Amino acid sequence: MDNSIIQGFSKYNKQQRIEALIQKYSFDAGLGQFLRSCQTSDESIQKIIDDLSENPVSSFPFPFSLAPNFVVNGKNLFFPLVSEESSVVAALANAAGFWAKRGGFHAEVLGTEKKGQLHFKWNGNPEYLQSLFPEIKLKLLAESAFLTAKMEERGGGITSVELKALPHILPNYFQLDAGFETCDAMGANFINSCLEQFGKSLQDYFLTSEKVSKGQRECEIIMAILSNYTPDSRVRAWVECPVAELLDGKSEAECLLFAQKFEQAIRISQVDVSRAVTHNKGIFNGIDALAVATGNDFRAIEACGHAYATRNGQYAGLTDVQIQGGMFRFSLEIAMAVGVVGGVTAVHPMAKLAMKILDNPSAKELMMYLAVAGLASNFGAVKALVSVGIQQGHMKMHLSNILNQLNIPEEKRTKIQNYFQDKTVSFSEVEEYWKSCGLRDSGCE
Repeated sequence: MDNSIIQGFSKYNKQQRIEALIQKYSFDAGLGQFLRSCQTSDESIQKIIDDLSENPVSSFPFPFSLAPNFVVNGKNLFFPLVSEESSVVAALANAAGFWAKRGGFHAEVLGTEKKGQLHFKWNGNPEYLQSLFPEIKLKLLAESAFLTAKMEERGGGITSVELKALPHILPNYFQLDAGFETCDAMGANFINSCLEQFGKSLQDYFLTSEKVSKGQRECEIIMAILSNYTPDSRVRAWVECPVAELLDGKSEAECLLFAQKFEQAIRISQVDVSRAVTHNKGIFNGIDALAVATGNDFRAIEACGHAYATRNGQYAGLTDVQIQGGMFRFSLEIAMAVGVVGGVTAVHPMAKLAMKILDNPSAKELMMYLAVAGLASNFGAVKALVSVGIQQGHMKMHLSNILNQLNIPEEKRTKIQNYFQDKTVSFSEVEEYWKSCGLRDSGCE
C-alpha cells in the first residue's frame, strides 16, 4: 500500500481520483472500467449525481422500488422507496394492502415549527440581561428582516426568540432559542443565516448600548446553528378497525388473541430500551426508504425521531396501540422536519420522479406520508413477530441475495427457491443444499 499523503485531492478530476485509488492499493487497472459501469450512461444525469458530493469516483446504485395501495386520508398512492433490504419494501407493500381493505391510513400534522440556537458567553448578570431582552429582541428581528422578508411573504419567518441563562452548564453561558416556520422548505440555510445575523446584532448591542457597562461589552459567540430536534414539528398517523376484522379468515377469538399479543409487544417496546431500539429501527426502515427516495435528509429525520423517543425521560417505542370497545387502533406520533423545495429534492432526477409519484406533496403532506411509512413498517414487523416470527418472511426475502453470493446460475434457482418455501433460510443451509443435491453438475430440472 502507498502511504504517501495526497495534497489537493479535491482538485483532481474523476479519472485522476480513480488512478490515485488504483495506485494506493495496487488494484487491478480494470477497476476503472468497473467504476464507470456503475454510472448512468446519461452524462447530464451523472453530472448531477456527481455534483451532489465531493470527490466522486462512481455511483452506488440502490433499487428504486414501489409499494402500491397506500390509502392515506382517502388518497390512493404508490410509495416510492429506496432501500437495500427487500423485506422492507415487502413489509410496506403488505401492510398497505392489508389496511387499504380496512379504511386505509389516517394522518395529521400537529405542528411545523423548527428550531435554532445561538450559543454565547457574556460576563454580566443573567437577571439584568433578561430585563434588557425585550429591547434586544426587537433589534434582532429588525436587523434580520432582510433575511426573513421573502419567507414571511410565503407565510413563514421567525416565530419566537427566547433567552436562556445556563451558568450551571458553563460559566457565563447563554442561549438564544429561536423558532422558525419555513413552509415547504427544510429551511437549514434560512435558519442558520438568521442565527448568524442574530450573533452580529447581539454583539453590536453589547458594544453600543448605553445600558451595558464598559466592563461587560464583550460577547463571545460560541456557535450559531439550527437544531435537528424539532419537538414542535410533529405528525401523527394511525389505523383502526374492529378487532374481529384483524385477520382474514380467522375467528373472532383468534383475532382478539392476535390483538392482545400485538398490544403486549408494543407495551414491551415502551418500557424496555433494548426492545425499543429495535422497534424504532423498524419504524425508520419505512421512513428512511421514503425519505431517501424523495431526497430528504434521513439522518436528520432519524436523529430527531430518536431524540423524541426520549421525551418522557427514557428511550421508548414510538408507536402505541389501544384496544377498546371492540376496536383496534394503532398509531405513531413522531417529530420530524422535511422539505419539498430546494436541496436534493429539486435536482436529483429520481427524487423529482418520486415527488411526482406522490402527486407533488406539500411539506405537511410529505410528513404524513413518512409517518404512514413508519407505521406500516412497524405494523408489518410486529404482526410477524407475534405470529409466524420475523425470520420466515425476512429470510425468504434474502434468499435471492444468498443465491447471488453463491453465484448460482439463474436457470438453477427455481428448485432451490421451491425447496426453501417451507424451511428456514440461512446462508449455510442454502450452500449445503446446493452442494448436497449435486446441482453444480446435474442442473436444476
